[in-house]
Amino acid sequence: MTYRLPPKPPSRSGRVSLWRYAKLFRRDILSAQPARLYRAWMAEFRTPFFRSYMCNDPTLVDLVLKDRPDDFPKSDRIREGLAPLLGGSVFVTNGAVWKRQRRIIDPAFEGGRLKEVFPAMWDAAVSAVDRLHPLADGRPIELESHASHVAADVIFRTLFSIPIEHEVAGQVFQRFRDHQRAQPVVNLGALLPLPRWMPRFHSRKTKQTAREIRRLIENLTAARMADIGQGTAPDDLATKIMTTNDPETGERFDTGEMVDQVAIFFLAGHETSASALAWALYLLALYPEWQDRVAQEARAEIDPHKIYFSVMSRLRLSRDVFREALRLYPPVPMMVRETRCPERFRGRDVPKGSQIVLSPWHLHRHERLWNDPDAFDPTRFQTANGKTCLRSAYIPFSSGQRVCPGAGFAMIEGPLILSMLVRAYRFDLVADKPAIPVAHLTVRGKDGIWLKLTPRG
Repeated sequence: MTYRLPPKPPSRSGRVSLWRYAKLFRRDILSAQPARLYRAWMAEFRTPFFRSYMCNDPTLVDLVLKDRPDDFPKSDRIREGLAPLLGGSVFVTNGAVWKRQRRIIDPAFEGGRLKEVFPAMWDAAVSAVDRLHPLADGRPIELESHASHVAADVIFRTLFSIPIEHEVAGQVFQRFRDHQRAQPVVNLGALLPLPRWMPRFHSRKTKQTAREIRRLIENLTAARMADIGQGTAPDDLATKIMTTNDPETGERFDTGEMVDQVAIFFLAGHETSASALAWALYLLALYPEWQDRVAQEARAEIDPHKIYFSVMSRLRLSRDVFREALRLYPPVPMMVRETRCPERFRGRDVPKGSQIVLSPWHLHRHERLWNDPDAFDPTRFQTANGKTCLRSAYIPFSSGQRVCPGAGFAMIEGPLILSMLVRAYRFDLVADKPAIPVAHLTVRGKDGIWLKLTPRG
């Protein structure tokens, strides 16, 4: 066990006004929160417009996500900032629409399908190793951008059978980076009870980049529709999803619906995977003894001249490191649900329409649940405490019926790329560029994540 702690954002001190909280929240979701949330089972926040309840009690988390999920739909406030890009994707819908979408999407991410797309993941990892070779000279490089690159490459290779170097894939990737810079953390509609007909005042740049991304995705989707009709489409995730009939209605996604889903696959699959991979690499640089162990495992188990899915069962250290990185730096730090009817939580009345906040960030570091919650310890998942918390207080991909359909995908992609990179390179800290975690859409480094790379002998 090491007592050198990974970086953690400071908590706000004292009470603040709603205006001050909004400003802090816009700068960083995590440091806007009080320190008491790392010990509280439940906390209430009141504004003139709505009530919000953060729930860290595992019983309440299970109630919302597993036991009665239909009584706690996703809050419409989540949609406010993401609507220009995501439209009616599975990430923001509820009820019958969401259930229909999941019935069509889920078969593409079943275990057998993951084995089929594994060669595409492998090729993306090899490509990432090759791309970093000219930069592995000991000079500092910003790793988050490279993690984003390989994560986007995985998405395009597995979804549309094209590498990131493909003209359209490269354009989507670049436009998405532009969209991230233009997209504010909090849209006015997320804070004020505006009627649905009122414009949400997204910036011109936000709307422009969203239109460009959706146009590019529509071109890819329409071309794939044509290939499916001609019987020439590759057997990848896009083809599987677009040829899957809803078992209840017999319907398939049309082009517009598929554009919505591809947009969230790219956002969720690229943005979250990039965050997790970058933090895992930073943690291995912070703890070089673990990095050496992962590199040794990778060199023993990975044959670079052979693609074989069975290697994933042998990359145990890499899996545990990646799992611990997801615990310490869950890519999506908070999830918001809404009460459909009045509730009573821990002896407290919760009115209808209240916001229920589930925070993987606070749950994963909760002082009453985890042993040494702020420490980096990949062995914790073999302990009694770790096994218990893994079942009850570990939700990097959410849980229950709305668990991320790509959870299994991510737990193959992440450890594989991590192992391939550490097998090839040593990652070291940059003394004057420490990583400072902040959360907007995902948990990233405030000024990026800077590391030095050198080839392993």
